[in-house]
Amino acid sequence: MPDLPENIQAYLASGNVWIINTFAIVFCTLIVSYIAKRLIDKLMDKAHETHNLWDDALVGAAYQPARYFIWLIGLSLAAQIASANSSNELLLLVEPIRKIGIVIIIAWFLVRTAKRVEHNLADPEFSEKPMDETTVRAIGKLLRVSIIITATLVALQSLGYSISGVLAFGGVGGLAVGFAAKDMLANFFGGLMIYMDRPFSVGDWVRSPDQEIEGTVEDIGWRLTRIRTFDKRPLYIPNSAFTHIAVENPSRMTNRRIKETNGIRYDDASKMPAIIEQV
Repeated sequence: MPDLPENIQAYLASGNVWIINTFAIVFCTLIVSYIAKRLIDKLMDKAHETHNLWDDALVGAAYQPARYFIWLIGLSLAAQIASANSSNELLLLVEPIRKIGIVIIIAWFLVRTAKRVEHNLADPEFSEKPMDETTVRAIGKLLRVSIIITATLVALQSLGYSISGVLAFGGVGGLAVGFAAKDMLANFFGGLMIYMDRPFSVGDWVRSPDQEIEGTVEDIGWRLTRIRTFDKRPLYIPNSAFTHIAVENPSRMTNRRIKETNGIRYDDASKMPAIIEQV
């Protein structure tokens, strides 16, 4: 290398080129992350100009996970180069950390997308016929739970654990958990029945003749339902309670009966036909 100064030639000959490569990868990661941020910002501006629920959800959900993904790949490559030229045993964890990180970021992106799609499906701005809020919440919760469980299994598989063994252990452990947490399971299935039968939805005025329950439904969870009474007190009711009590939903009444007693004087008895006709 006759064109390089002697000190640079000596540095390259010493075998420390990996330090320059590591710095270059980190620097390139910084540039790519900045470019990705500007690109996603422009895509978000374009998505806000339309009222399509999918582009807003996908672009908005990818804003942070995309940048974390770029930094994960860049830093893991830099650490991999450093581990190849260093005796530090901690750097041997780079590969499994990268695999788990990719799974977590993808699951994070899918969960954020599910949340945004759930919001857009119930928003009249994005849908001409918005879905029922209770149904949308139920589907969204089931989808997010499925994503988290799948991501956990994939992460275990990437670490070398046998998924079949984990599933078998989960089946045996599920029996023990079922006996120990039967009340929680009863509330879960009670919430599932509410989502399927839909006796009431969020925002409905409900009351029960069997219990002192009356108010507006604010939230329907998997374990309990929150009802706001008319004196603004929150009432938390386990979902299993709705499987054995009667619930009235006055919000779905098709007609209203008004019963009123009006008195008139005997001297106005002649005006009775006119009063009845006007009433």
